Amino acid sequence: MGRLSASGRGYAGVRHNWVELMAVRILVVDSDPTVRRALGNALMQAGYQVIASADGTEALRIVRADKPALVLIAANLPNVDGFTIVSRLRLEDGPSTHTPAILLLAENEASSRGKALRSGADDYLIKPFHPAELMARMRSLLSRYAPAEAAPVPAVRAPVVLPTRRQEPARVVLFYGAKGGVGTTTIAINTAIALHKELGKRVCLIDANLQFGDHRVFLDLGLDRMSVVDLATAPSLDTELIRQILVKHESGIELLLAPPSPETAELVTSDHLPDIISHIVNEFDYIVLDVDQRLDEVNLRVMDVVQAILVVMTADLPCLKNVRLLLETIGHLGYGEDKVKLILNRSNAFTGINIKNAESALKRRIDYQIINEYRAAIGALNSGAPFMYTKSDSVLGRNMADFVKALDKDLADRPAAKLER
Repeated sequence: MGRLSASGRGYAGVRHNWVELMAVRILVVDSDPTVRRALGNALMQAGYQVIASADGTEALRIVRADKPALVLIAANLPNVDGFTIVSRLRLEDGPSTHTPAILLLAENEASSRGKALRSGADDYLIKPFHPAELMARMRSLLSRYAPAEAAPVPAVRAPVVLPTRRQEPARVVLFYGAKGGVGTTTIAINTAIALHKELGKRVCLIDANLQFGDHRVFLDLGLDRMSVVDLATAPSLDTELIRQILVKHESGIELLLAPPSPETAELVTSDHLPDIISHIVNEFDYIVLDVDQRLDEVNLRVMDVVQAILVVMTADLPCLKNVRLLLETIGHLGYGEDKVKLILNRSNAFTGINIKNAESALKRRIDYQIINEYRAAIGALNSGAPFMYTKSDSVLGRNMADFVKALDKDLADRPAAKLER
């Protein structure tokens, strides 16, 4: 799928199944006629009614007269810039009225992101941006600020509605791969599905491999699905917004996807994931995170709040070396052995190192074992249908079911995750 640039290329292939329930007026303000035309075409294809202007002062008059539902305004307007126009809009908002505004920044204006929010803008985007990202930001703002009597805005899908749980908080677990290729993502996804399918748990699966998350591929989801970036860049975070961003998989689990492109991963800071978890910890029975191998501030902050760090490994020398170093490192960081659990994946594969030898080398017990059934695992990966969803009665599926039952039992007496709001 393309990205929006000044040339306007990238919209021809945009897929949508929007339903126009009532024309929602969007004001587009940009001095570049090519950008106005590209934005206008994309918005009209999505079912919106477009009003266009090249001038900020004229845009203020349009807002007063036509009362658009949302304003998309470039920052670098001639005469009066977009920051000033948004500030004036805020001064004219009444006690019960608010015209949401998204400021469009050029690449050389990226340092002005703070200025955009201080001006009163509800959100900002840096050109070039992905069409799906623009639509997601707009839908969120339109839903939040729509008057009570207004018809629903166009939407790709209905928001996920999660009844509030007022029982004990979710068990929060994290899967960490000792090295690449050990099957961490496969185990994380199928654990989430097994918890729901076998134990009836309400599960949120978070793809926290922010630069190169694979859940979209493993679950056959497109790039147009919303992601953690939509939450990280929102002016404020609340449970209702998270509900709109979560993706409902046909297996029954809820998903928070990684950014669709590596360059947007930097928008997610070390504060975001713990904050998101704190908002949904009473909405689910389990929150399952799949992280990458970096021991950076983002991953360490998440490790602080989870109940269990599940390290996925295989019985080979490079992996055993990594596990030993990892255990030493996170031990120095204050994570006790009771919090860190080892999962031996492909436990029945012949590597020349048996389980007893592996435990001896690591000087600790391996807590869980998952068997090797290569055909079932690779077939599920290539089809985008996890084996716990389509082949839960297979040997691998039954083994996974036994694993989640053991995990659930082991976590039963553990203290809840420590989360602050």
